[in-house]
Amino acid sequence: MGTEIAIVGIGETRPCRRADKDIRALAVDAIDLAIADAGVDPGTIDGIVTDGMIMPGTVPHEYVSAQFGIERRFDGGISYGGTGIVCAPMIARAAIEAGHAETVLCYFGVDWGSRAGGPYGFHDYYPAKLAFEKPYGFNGQPSYFALWAQRYMHEYGATEADLAAIAIAQRGNALRTGRSQLDRPLDMDSYGAARMISDPLRVPDCCVISDGVCAFIVTTAERARDLRHRPVKVLGCGFGSEAVSGDDIFTQRAEMLRIPGAAKATQRALGEAGLEMADIDFAEIYDCFTISCLMQIESMGFCKPGEGGAFVRERDTSTHGRLPINTHGGLLSYSYLLGAEHVIEAVRQLRGDAGEAQVTDPEVGLVSGLSVPDYGVLLLGR
Repeated sequence: MGTEIAIVGIGETRPCRRADKDIRALAVDAIDLAIADAGVDPGTIDGIVTDGMIMPGTVPHEYVSAQFGIERRFDGGISYGGTGIVCAPMIARAAIEAGHAETVLCYFGVDWGSRAGGPYGFHDYYPAKLAFEKPYGFNGQPSYFALWAQRYMHEYGATEADLAAIAIAQRGNALRTGRSQLDRPLDMDSYGAARMISDPLRVPDCCVISDGVCAFIVTTAERARDLRHRPVKVLGCGFGSEAVSGDDIFTQRAEMLRIPGAAKATQRALGEAGLEMADIDFAEIYDCFTISCLMQIESMGFCKPGEGGAFVRERDTSTHGRLPINTHGGLLSYSYLLGAEHVIEAVRQLRGDAGEAQVTDPEVGLVSGLSVPDYGVLLLGR
């Protein structure tokens, strides 16, 4: 591991389906909160990192610079969406080690709750999907992930109860935060009565749709010691991918039930941190659908393929369980900012600021970001 860095400030807009501000105004709010939380002068920020696809077009770096008086010495991005923001500290560290920056602002958000088409329009970037899938009704993320779920059930004999265990545990976690987008209790009866979206995925199996932005500040461990809060150390960060294009993802991969980038990114992050899976006290896993969360638990190495359902039930993934997962409720119940809120939640947990959703005395937290075919894993510690 190279230069020691830490997250020293966090900010997020309140989870909601449709905000009363546009995405740029939301970004200013979240960044302002992160700067105030860190107690830094915005003029001392000299680098900006986001994802490489979504933010550059909706909330460009130069727009942010102009709002806060940031004179950038470094400007960067990686991948897109969840992988992009989870791996932002990797790019920040590279800039700091190279002497191109000392304090880096990272931010990400979406306005898919109010934007026409929401997340369904994202895959229109890919010509093959427009030509061969969308015209025949195979459109939208629920259809893609339902395909994974049906194949998973066929191969491993899994049932709806395996998916429900994730949704129910995370809803309970969400209710403890007091600010989640969904605020109704969920049990097996209400899960089974929920509307089917794309068989076998019901409403609770699918993430919420949101408007919002999250931001965090990264700087050197040395400088972090002089700031407002206990710094949260970046112990390791890994990026993994596979050689498939956006046209192929979800439907044309040779092996449907494995996420190669997850295994690669996890091992790289653990190697950098000098840790093992057993050292992880809680995990914030990208949970756009219950099946994606289940498959990532397996692909990252928490358990073997086909064992995810039993693992979730036996370990108890609630905030008071043996392995708390998505302690804020995740994308399924808290909000859907593609995992940016997962980073914020992990920092809260390690600071001890999570209130009723607080995990008991955590030392190491894992955050994952899924942006097929890319994957990111961030390990944070006290």
